Amino acid sequence: MRSSNPVLSDGVLQNVTFADESATTMTVQGVVLKTILALLGVLLTAGISWIQFSRGGYPAVVPLMTGGLIAGLITSLITVFRPAWAPFTTPLYALAEGAFLGGISAIIAAAYPQVSIIPQACALTFGTLFVMLICYQSGIIRVTEKLRAGIVVATGAVALLYLVTFVLSIFGVAVPYIHSAGPIGIAFSVFVTGLAAFNLLLDFDLVDRLVAQRAPKQMEWYAAFALLVTLVWLYLEILRLLSKLQSRD
Repeated sequence: MRSSNPVLSDGVLQNVTFADESATTMTVQGVVLKTILALLGVLLTAGISWIQFSRGGYPAVVPLMTGGLIAGLITSLITVFRPAWAPFTTPLYALAEGAFLGGISAIIAAAYPQVSIIPQACALTFGTLFVMLICYQSGIIRVTEKLRAGIVVATGAVALLYLVTFVLSIFGVAVPYIHSAGPIGIAFSVFVTGLAAFNLLLDFDLVDRLVAQRAPKQMEWYAAFALLVTLVWLYLEILRLLSKLQSRD
């Protein structure tokens, strides 16, 4: 079982002990419930960051954003290496990411006050989630080995490009085009947004496989964590794309 989502990769899941016939196992409904609870946690702290920005501006929200980013990274690493701790770390990850997302959303909303850019990004994120779920459930898009391999390679390439871009930015070197609001930059954002959406298909597929193989109940929280990671990425890419489109106006 492979996924381009690193938190649902073979290396993480190969040591999972699958349940016997009498044990309580994970269900799709359980994953949905845990994902909803995690999203509520994101909304809670995102609202706090948004209010903080509205009261004190950028300086007031930076500590929340920075703390959320660091806490999100730490809790995600703990969850990846200790899947059994997911019932505790996934809610913490959701709260941390909410603090970061709320801050960045408030800053971008302030930069483009003439449009409702955040409601658009939220609607497109959840709209994409439901569309990809329908495509997966109906069989319109089938998760084949070739599709899976292609998404894995493309996701790895994008992750490497982002890492190189970040390292170069530390030394004052800007990678041209991909972060601009020009045609190349917009095309790149469209591609990455589509790639994030296709990662959802692999997550749905892996959840189904885990359920079929009677994974333990605690893996519901781990699957919710994995889906949340993809949704956060998708939301940020959609927000980036909308920001570029607004910059062209």
